[in-house]
Amino acid sequence: MSYTGSIISESASIGHNVRIGRFCIVEDGVSLADDVILEDYAMVLAGSRIGPRTRIGTYTKVGKSVVIGSDCSFTSFCEIRDRCKLGDRVLMGSRGTLSAGTVVEDDVVMKYAFVVTDTPDLQKNDEKIVGHLKRGSRFGASVVIMPGVTVGVNAEIGACSQVRKNVPDNEVWFGIPAKFYRTTQLGNTDAQVPLPVMIGQAMQQHQHETGQVQ
Repeated sequence: MSYTGSIISESASIGHNVRIGRFCIVEDGVSLADDVILEDYAMVLAGSRIGPRTRIGTYTKVGKSVVIGSDCSFTSFCEIRDRCKLGDRVLMGSRGTLSAGTVVEDDVVMKYAFVVTDTPDLQKNDEKIVGHLKRGSRFGASVVIMPGVTVGVNAEIGACSQVRKNVPDNEVWFGIPAKFYRTTQLGNTDAQVPLPVMIGQAMQQHQHETGQVQ
């Protein structure tokens, strides 16, 4: 099969009904499962595996030895660096970055400009300390996860937050640095309030309490 302007390694495994856009790169040992979509200028480096029905957006780069599950979607200009492991139904908005070795479990949602950072582990030579995003966690736009932070199951992080500490399961955090706001457990009457509305209410309350109401 011919792919316009794309470079596809002969050792890559291409499943049924895979769609590869213009000027893509698929390196040695890559596996693209059935119904995968690579949009224009996408890049998948050596040894990576992409699960069924996953979409890799325009100008998105998947590093070496990355594992991505099924039914995931990454929009334009994302970077998933070497050895990341992602589960099923993971969603990432444009310009997101996962540092090498990041673990993302099933059903995680990351809005645009989301970043997981890393830092060298001085006791383990070339290894780095990276984050872990647990099942069902959700992140607003422009969130930064600092090195070594674990975000718990079904946790929510508000937009523009910087997360410096581990976040327990079923909690909502936001701010710089991010701090606990409330739980997300079923039965909590506040749980039905959309996260952006909840954050706006909290900011108004803070302004009122500090005399900063405009």
